[in-house]
Amino acid sequence: MEEQVNKYTDCVILVDKPINWTSAKVINKMKKVLNIKKAGHSGTLDPRATGLLIVCTGKKTKIITDIIGADKDYEGSFRIGAVTPTYDTESEEINITDTSSVSNEMIETACGKFQGEILQTPPIHSAIKQNGRPVYKLARKGRTVELEARKVKVNKFTVNRLSETEVGFFASVTKGTYIRSLANDFGKEIGVGAYLKTLRRTRIGQFDISVLENNFEELEGMKFSILENF
Repeated sequence: MEEQVNKYTDCVILVDKPINWTSAKVINKMKKVLNIKKAGHSGTLDPRATGLLIVCTGKKTKIITDIIGADKDYEGSFRIGAVTPTYDTESEEINITDTSSVSNEMIETACGKFQGEILQTPPIHSAIKQNGRPVYKLARKGRTVELEARKVKVNKFTVNRLSETEVGFFASVTKGTYIRSLANDFGKEIGVGAYLKTLRRTRIGQFDISVLENNFEELEGMKFSILENF
């Protein structure tokens, strides 16, 4: 009898990562349920973020490095008038500040300062390694962590006021840009602080999440679709 070929082997799969799933959980779930022996993803999405994660299986894992280096698009919202230690909703709000003095003009002016090449310091609660250890592990233990600012490029950054304490945004950025840091720096610029409230990745290079709107399979609430002829 001819052995049945697993259609999920040696392919590129677009995934809409659900909220509160780690990127590693996506890989482990797909390997277990879809019987995939080898798989990797296109770059970590934080657990609280949703959106596009590209999974490469089998022989296609060779192209992961190229995909990771591609520009990415994000959309979501910033909570202004407060900050958090992690720059997102993973930790509790601190330094809550009145935002009634923040005008739409101030927001637009601040937005313009985060266009093109900028210097950005990654969050200390991140997977960046120092002496072989992820810095978030040191930060959780209360140790002092100092990270150097790095040059990144923001191809496009737009904002729109949603309420007195919330700003919607769209950002198209290069590899290595932290949207959490963008939120934190934006908050400093408008003088009342901010953190990343919601985040959704919509594009990685030539791959767009819109592909999953009408043609997808589902695995425990996670939408995904195989890219044909890739």
